[in-house]
Amino acid sequence: MTDRIRSSEMESARARESDREAEKTGDEETLCPECGSSNLTTDAEHGETVCDDCGLVVEEDEIDRGPEWRAFDAREKDQKSRVGAPTTNMMHDRGLSTNIGWQNKDAYGNSLSSTQRQKMQRLRTWNERFRTRDAKERNLKQALGEIDRMASALGLPENVRETASVIYRRALDDDLLPGRSIEGVATSALYAAARQAGTPRSLDELETVSRVDKDEISRTYRYVVRELNLEIEPADPEQYVPRFASELGLNDESERHARQLLRTAKEQGIHSGKSPVGLAAAAIYAASLLANEKVTQSEVSEVANISEVTIRNRYHELLEAEEQLMT
Repeated sequence: MTDRIRSSEMESARARESDREAEKTGDEETLCPECGSSNLTTDAEHGETVCDDCGLVVEEDEIDRGPEWRAFDAREKDQKSRVGAPTTNMMHDRGLSTNIGWQNKDAYGNSLSSTQRQKMQRLRTWNERFRTRDAKERNLKQALGEIDRMASALGLPENVRETASVIYRRALDDDLLPGRSIEGVATSALYAAARQAGTPRSLDELETVSRVDKDEISRTYRYVVRELNLEIEPADPEQYVPRFASELGLNDESERHARQLLRTAKEQGIHSGKSPVGLAAAAIYAASLLANEKVTQSEVSEVANISEVTIRNRYHELLEAEEQLMT
């Protein structure tokens, strides 16, 4: 029993001694051996660790774990990168497959012979067939291409395209496409993603870039939202104001007046049951008059893609609500 106690005490003493040695070694690594300062700077370009107080080179010829090439701009960095693009939902294969370039040149930049060109063309054809091996992948490829085309035409950011791609993938996995067109579901997914991101587009705007009419977009949108349980808030008219004001070239004062008119309308409750695009267009027109900017109803109508009659009706309602609040 006594021997066991002594052996355990010796083991604990050895452990404490090893801990002290480790701490001592750590201190020596972080302190300057000349002046004892801890202000050490690592110069990655020269592979040295230098003391800021006395100037002693503590370490030299350190291992550079970065790339062995230099890039002076983003283009050179992309050209010399050894990794591919990040995975994305905007491509049917998430960007994991390999593409064969269209240039008929070898690695040294020399042109290929006619026989080699024919061989490369056959390889491209088979590569494209292998990338879309079944009907689901072909469906997804066509739909994601439509989403990207419409988003580019509407000026929507990349996060909206990514969200729309995820929504379409969910609809495809839940078997919501039978009986509906690919273009209709893709347009509905883009419309829902834009509203979720706070950058909504009207149905009229979507109709101009889509291959289906507004009724089908609206019907398919309601079906997709209901079946996928998407949480989408009602469109706020204020979300349209910055885009309309920017396209019309209005200043910040007009945009501020338009936002104030819309907030007053929401307080009075006159926005219920009315098109948010029409309210935003009318607020922009009224605010431009208040700020003494020359903007006609036809110009606002063209930008908002809404009739001048709607602008006039909403315009009078907004001014009446502002007058009631002031009185």
